Amino acid sequence: MREAFVDDILDTVKEKLPQLRGLNAVVAFDCGDDGHIVVDATGDEPVISDDDLSDADCILKIKKANLEKLIAGKLDPMLAFTLGKLKIKGSMGVAAKLSSMLD
Repeated sequence: MREAFVDDILDTVKEKLPQLRGLNAVVAFDCGDDGHIVVDATGDEPVISDDDLSDADCILKIKKANLEKLIAGKLDPMLAFTLGKLKIKGSMGVAAKLSSMLD
């Protein structure tokens, strides 16, 4: 559940939502025991939802600390993936599009 995330992470994710217009996918950030965030970018305006992870087109498994770095632009998504700090389940195309939209 996303209650485990501190407010500043959610605030930062909310700030990035406008950049995800046109993604046309549901993306989940799974931080294991720390919780998860699901972003539904299938409508006109992307929103953070309470959907189950299994409903996501792409699930990004990442530790909470690395997610904070990723969102802040201090961790390159491709480097994180190469180093095993980020694992992708589902659509690699959605993950690549997400990466380019957040640059």
